[in-house]
Amino acid sequence: MKTLLISAAAACLVAAATAHAQGGPMTYQPSPYVGADALFWELDPDGRADDRDSTGLRLRAGVAFNDYFALEGHLGTGGSDGGLDLDYLAGGYAKGMLPITSSFTLYGLLGATEVEFDGADSETDVSYGGGASYALMPNLSLDADYMRYLDESNYDFDAVSLGASYHF
Repeated sequence: MKTLLISAAAACLVAAATAHAQGGPMTYQPSPYVGADALFWELDPDGRADDRDSTGLRLRAGVAFNDYFALEGHLGTGGSDGGLDLDYLAGGYAKGMLPITSSFTLYGLLGATEVEFDGADSETDVSYGGGASYALMPNLSLDADYMRYLDESNYDFDAVSLGASYHF
């Protein structure tokens, strides 16, 4: 699954670069956006049945440079399961987007994230994921995505997020 998601994110980034190269002079104005999501996270220790999961909050901000490429940052916190608290997650990502219709877009994310639980040492890893966005109005969209924030040798940290974005 990891290979599939990384391949999908890379394909979106290549499509964005190709579309920009074929478009001639750039007439698109960079478009900032902000979003807030419910963050449904899971810490999955490899080979053990004691998964930890909870719900937190994630804030997103980014700049879309055209219809195919953006840079995005995530900041999340919250949620507790059996004494395990998500102190924070913070990351930056390249976002390749593929507009399906004028209202519906698929996207892939690839970047790096730092995560800290319960005041323990923070972990940083390459992160990847994918999602979809549906524009309700020109400036408001509903968004859903899956992210693999950490892929360590002895555990994985994943999240599914549902929320909304405002585009300036």
